[in-house]
Amino acid sequence: MFFWNKPLGLKTFNLTQELADATVTLAANQGLYNGFLAAGLIFGLATNNRVFKIFFLACVIVAGVYGGATAVPKIFFTQALPALIALALVLTLDKPKARNA
Repeated sequence: MFFWNKPLGLKTFNLTQELADATVTLAANQGLYNGFLAAGLIFGLATNNRVFKIFFLACVIVAGVYGGATAVPKIFFTQALPALIALALVLTLDKPKARNA
């Protein structure tokens, strides 16, 4: 979001300065969305809220699958796959708490 058209962003995303400058607003928008996903995951961890963890991990997975299919296949492995692993761990290890009836 902040380094898209700076040397670090150019190198990380293999961009030319011209392309980075032309797409800086789109990148900032995408960065903002990713920030909200990260905030949701952090909130889920901080509050130990299983539903939040599952929802936001699912959002990251969908974004990673879509990005991998439509933009760069590497996105699947760097975004969706870690979220899939985390979701499997949450579903396996973070069992729902029993309700008092």
